[in-house]
Amino acid sequence: MRLSQLFTATALATALGLSASAVWAQVKVGVVYSATGPVSMVGIPQKNSVPLLPKQIGDLTVQYIGLDDASDPTQSVTAVRKLLDSENIDALIGPSGSPNAMGVIQFAAETGTPMLAPVGTAAVVLPMDEKKKWVFKTTQNDEIIAAALVQHMASNGVKTLAFIGTSDPYGENWDRVVSAMAAEKGIKLVANERFSRSDMAVVGQTMQIIGAKPDAVLIAAPGGPSVLPQTTLVEKGYKGKFYQTHGAALPAFLKLGGKKVEDTIMAASLMLVLPEIPDSNPVKQVAAQYMADYEKMHGEPPATFGANVFDAGLLLQAAIPEAAKAGKPGTPEFRAALRDALEKTKELIGTQGVYNMNAEDHSGFDERGRELITVKDGQFRLIK
Repeated sequence: MRLSQLFTATALATALGLSASAVWAQVKVGVVYSATGPVSMVGIPQKNSVPLLPKQIGDLTVQYIGLDDASDPTQSVTAVRKLLDSENIDALIGPSGSPNAMGVIQFAAETGTPMLAPVGTAAVVLPMDEKKKWVFKTTQNDEIIAAALVQHMASNGVKTLAFIGTSDPYGENWDRVVSAMAAEKGIKLVANERFSRSDMAVVGQTMQIIGAKPDAVLIAAPGGPSVLPQTTLVEKGYKGKFYQTHGAALPAFLKLGGKKVEDTIMAASLMLVLPEIPDSNPVKQVAAQYMADYEKMHGEPPATFGANVFDAGLLLQAAIPEAAKAGKPGTPEFRAALRDALEKTKELIGTQGVYNMNAEDHSGFDERGRELITVKDGQFRLIK
C-alpha cells in the first residue's frame, strides 16, 4: 500500500473514532463447499450463504475465502491445505460432505485451526480426541434425530425395519446409531444395505429390502441421493412406511421425489415448517430473517444445509471478540483462543436450534434443534 493511502486510511480511522490498528485487523475464514458434483444440492446453498455471513465483528473485519471441492474428498484436502498454508486462515467452515470433512480434520488439528463442519455425521466430533477437539459441528448429531424417528416407529407399530444408507461416514454412523436405538425399542433390523452417492440405480439393494418384508425403511443419505432408494422401492411395489434423516431436509427432495415421497417421516430443522412454529420459539425469528435475506439475494428459499454455514458465522461472531483478547488474527494464540471460546458457547440461538458447547459436546444441539415432519400434498408439514 502506498504511503499516501496509509495516511488517508489512518486519518479516516481517527475521524471515525477507531484505532489505526483496528482498520488493518482482519480475520480470515476459509470456506470449502461442494458447489458442483454429487453433493451440490448440499453445497450450493452453503456457497450462497457465505455473502450473508458477518463481515465486521467488533473492531475486526472478516474476509471469507471460498473454494469449491467439486464433491471430491481429494480436492477437499487440496483446498483446505491451500487455505491453511497460503492464506493463513483463522478458521475453516466446511467441507460440505461427511467424507470430505473427515479427510481434512488432521490438517486443521495440525495447524491449530478451528473447523466448523456443516455436515451430518457425528463422527467429525465423536469420539472426542486431540484432533477432533478442533472441530465444531453445525448440524444436529445423528442421535438427536434418530431418537425422534425411532420413538415415532415404536409408537406407530413398527416391529421390523430395513436400513439403506450411503457407503461413507454418514451412512455408517447412522447404521450404528439406529441399530442400537431400534434394538432398545424391540424393533428388529431385517435388512441393511449400502449405496454410493453417485449411484444411478439401487435395484439390487431395494429387492433385498422388499424380500425382507420390513414394516418400515429408514434411508440415510444427504441431499439428492436420499431420493433414489425411496423412489425405487415405490416403483418396485414396496407399501410400508418410509423414514428419512435430516439429510433429506431440502426442497429438492420434494421436487425430485414427487408423489413417491408422500407421507415420508423425518426429523429435521424447524426451517422446513417455519409458518407452523409458534412465534414464542426464539429460533423462529433468527431462521425467518436468514431465510428472508437468502431469498432476497438468490430468488429462492434456502435448503437447511445453507443454514449450517450461516450458523457457523453466528458462532464465530460470538467467539471472535473473546479470541481477540488473547492475540491478533493470523496468530496461533488467536486461533487457540477462538477454539476455546467456541467450546464455551452458551445458549446461542441459531437458525436450527440453540447451541450449548462444552469440552465433550462440540455440536451443542438438544431437542430444540429438531421437529418431527412429514410430507403432505407435496409440502413439508409439522407432525403435531
